[in-house]
Amino acid sequence: MNIAAQAPARALQALAAASLGALQTLAFVHTTLWWLSLLCTAALAALVWRASARQAALLGWLYGSAWLGAGVWWLFISLHRYGGLPAWLAVLAVALLCMGLALYLALALGLFARWRRGRAWIDTLLFAALWLLAELARTVVFTGFPWLAAGYAQVDGPLASWAPWVGVSGIGALVAWLAAWAAAAWHRRAQPLQALSALALVLAVPALSGGVGPREFSTPGGELSVSLLQGNVPQDEKFSMQHVPQTLAWVGQALLAARGDLVVAPETAVPLLPEQLEQLVPEYWPAIRLRFESSQQAALIGVPLGDFNSGYTNSVLGLSAASRGGSPYRYDKVHLVPFGEFIPAGFRWFTELMNIPLGDFARGPLNAPSFAVGSERIAPNICYEDLFGAELARRFIDPAQAPTIFANVSNIGWFGDSVAVPQHLNISRMRTLEFQRPMLRATNTGATAIIDHQARVTASLPPFSQGVLEGRVQGRLGLTPFAWWSARFGLWPWLVLAVAAIALALAVPKACPRAPGTA
Repeated sequence: MNIAAQAPARALQALAAASLGALQTLAFVHTTLWWLSLLCTAALAALVWRASARQAALLGWLYGSAWLGAGVWWLFISLHRYGGLPAWLAVLAVALLCMGLALYLALALGLFARWRRGRAWIDTLLFAALWLLAELARTVVFTGFPWLAAGYAQVDGPLASWAPWVGVSGIGALVAWLAAWAAAAWHRRAQPLQALSALALVLAVPALSGGVGPREFSTPGGELSVSLLQGNVPQDEKFSMQHVPQTLAWVGQALLAARGDLVVAPETAVPLLPEQLEQLVPEYWPAIRLRFESSQQAALIGVPLGDFNSGYTNSVLGLSAASRGGSPYRYDKVHLVPFGEFIPAGFRWFTELMNIPLGDFARGPLNAPSFAVGSERIAPNICYEDLFGAELARRFIDPAQAPTIFANVSNIGWFGDSVAVPQHLNISRMRTLEFQRPMLRATNTGATAIIDHQARVTASLPPFSQGVLEGRVQGRLGLTPFAWWSARFGLWPWLVLAVAAIALALAVPKACPRAPGTA
């Protein structure tokens, strides 16, 4: 077939790849559609199964760009509506981010096309290994942005039973492996028995995944009543001195009136540095400290700490009777958001185009201790820190001091009324499966929720409403396999396994070419 005749077919393939990438993002919000993500990945694998290296790379890039573009378009809201960037520049910035991150998948699929051996069993392994490497790169390079990693779409699917064993990265690799087998079956349809065996494998693995066990690696600990605050402060009002007094008043009243053993207020619930707050309302902190340091209740409160001269941190303060007469518990955010919380080298000009208050935080120390509330150890994390399961796993290196409960404080108000809210909720749900620990989520605009150790949302507030969620949470003891190995080795086991799988594939001789319609 000449080049002119091939052009319409290739254009159609390119359109299909982009459409599939965009379509599968539905599964990251409506997680009962877990099969849709698997189906779209399988269709992509089928497209590249016999493509040239250049064509496979292009299809992977289009798929990845549309995947991220349709999934994280809400970054435009933070850049334009709240950051003040011109609309065209905000669109360009989001597009460049998505297209840049999609290069990892483009490289992976281009290498797959170049290295495939023409043998289904080894090519499926090669596809999964290269897919895993692409997702690892997106997780760690330039501080990482693993939002919408493939495994998150499976949080309500049968493959979720693998989470306490292999984590979200392992689930993503399993999705890719199953997708590759489906692609192999499609291309083997001229050989019915081989095609049916491949399809049987694709159907059997998810069906049997629900039986992977034991499912319970953790045991019940103590129980706490909790009060989770949701202020629902519009982002354009949050740091405005015209509206700050109203915000402070609501947060203060909610903290003083809360009934839970543990009260959690969102990220920057108090939106002023200590010196600013003391000048504006000098009695504010003393009243709140007295409330919790003279009672059996405890509080975790999101607040910036430090000053403009020596630097400041995005922090959580812990108040309880244990802090009476001394310093409160303090957790400082470690994994900062590029441009929003720290300025990458060479990009100060870009951040100066935006109106983002407190946009250059200092990082906190690694391996922060937990906050003790009765017999429970609460491990705070701030905003998108809960995307990085391997980093949270560091707190499990000593089982005797391991957290029994996670607490995420966030402000997704930067992204408006968008799919970022349910996406982030499902990310937190995946963390509860990996570690079999409950997660408390106190957010400015949602989703404020209590998630148990099996990813079930046991209580929640409607997003974009003001209120206090009262409920109960049970801590958990014991380690999952993922918590054990990830605490010690991080993501390195996946890198080693992926490279070993690729080396094995390359050691296998290529199959002799066959007639069209065979594999």
